Amino acid sequence: MLKIAVCVSGGGTNLKAIMDALENKTITNTEIAVVISNNKNAYALERAKERNIENICISPKDYSDRAEFNKAFLAKLDSYDVDLVVLAGFLVVIPPEVIARYRNRIINVHPSLIPSFCGTGYYGLKVHEAALERGVKVTGATVHFVDEGTDTGPIIFQKAVAVENGDTPEILQRRVMEQAEWVILPKAIQAIANGKVKIVDGRAVVAE
Repeated sequence: MLKIAVCVSGGGTNLKAIMDALENKTITNTEIAVVISNNKNAYALERAKERNIENICISPKDYSDRAEFNKAFLAKLDSYDVDLVVLAGFLVVIPPEVIARYRNRIINVHPSLIPSFCGTGYYGLKVHEAALERGVKVTGATVHFVDEGTDTGPIIFQKAVAVENGDTPEILQRRVMEQAEWVILPKAIQAIANGKVKIVDGRAVVAE
């Protein structure tokens, strides 16, 4: 059984997609051990409560400095004995010590086709604003392992989404979530839970 921690900062729509996939058995051999947010008002925590899933807030604001937060965050993850950390819209930089401890056991969903519109400063609506400004015809989402860079870890899955005339950043964001993020994030967890993902020469290889 794969024990996962899902880290969220806001509404938790990707968390809902994971919980729904667990309920309908699209994800098997997996349980959510804890939902962690850096924002005590995140609706994602309510979503977890409704499903009787352990949920906690751990925020950098509650610690004297970032080093103290990093230490507490790592200790909290360790206390739940998780096998995989899922970043589902978590707007906190993952500490290097956490990446080192959970090497190739942290995944993130990013709302673009990496390497486009990714890296420092590209998050949330900013990604979709940049895509529309550039005039791309296709965008999408990527699930990747997390390493010390920003959006630079091995790619597990990508899914393309068409950009349509008249799109606003908000409309495009919703389409990317519905057509890509909510599809490939559960798919990646399912693949990892069932031993289908390996890292070979720095790349993620997914067995059929």
